[in-house]
Amino acid sequence: MAVLIFLLVIAVIVGIVALAMAVKVVKQYEKGVLFRFGRLVGTRSPGLRLIVPFVDVLRRVSLRIVTMPIQSQGIITRDNVSVDVSAVAYFRVVDAVKSVIAIENVHTAIDQIAQTTLRKVVGQHTLDETLSETDRINLGIREILDVTTTEWGVEVTLVELKDIQLPDSMKRAMARQAEAEREKRAKIINAEGESMAAAALGDASDIMMEHPLALQLRNLQSLVEIGVDKNTTVVFPAPLMSTIGELGSFLARETAAAAIPASPIGAAKPAPAPVLNGAGASV
Repeated sequence: MAVLIFLLVIAVIVGIVALAMAVKVVKQYEKGVLFRFGRLVGTRSPGLRLIVPFVDVLRRVSLRIVTMPIQSQGIITRDNVSVDVSAVAYFRVVDAVKSVIAIENVHTAIDQIAQTTLRKVVGQHTLDETLSETDRINLGIREILDVTTTEWGVEVTLVELKDIQLPDSMKRAMARQAEAEREKRAKIINAEGESMAAAALGDASDIMMEHPLALQLRNLQSLVEIGVDKNTTVVFPAPLMSTIGELGSFLARETAAAAIPASPIGAAKPAPAPVLNGAGASV
């Protein structure tokens, strides 16, 4: 009786272990690849799946996008400049059967081929192209990877250059080049401004030659602008000074003419008032 109970307990334990080995759960983002006696039977969709213990082997394959950093590579560009370039690749499994049967470790394989492809593509471009045409380089790397990884049931969705490290001497040379380029632009802009200002002044001089009063109005406007800030120094243009001198001479003559009839008979004739010349000095 004891032996029978012992055998019954052993059978229950074996049944529980076999049931545990037979029940498999495939997650929503996975697909199961089933082998029976080492031969491919098919795939299993997500959910609760039963297999034959010790006979079937179920390999779960993730279908999610994988982010894989590509470590920095020392690369010599086409114009013989040494740079260190790192990148990042995004890929996902589209054929679970191929990813299990066609290659042993798909992640390691993609990592290695991505490094060699990065070195090959960047080496075909100059330094300026590598810095300015990253989109074209990313597309070239992705196209080369897709040709190889399609046979493995893997699709490369995106490749991006992450960092480009330049030698210190090259950084200094590029800084000097950028500074010289900006200085050239500044000189060109300054020359264009001088040319436009000279053309505008030429047009203004032509207008003033046709309208002499315009120059006097401009002089008066300049005086108004100078007096805005309460300056103590006032600069009078030469034409305005001559006008003031002529006005002073006119007032002196008028004063002298008015004073002659009012003087008594026999009185001494007063000395004539000084006459101002064009510069404002007495004569």
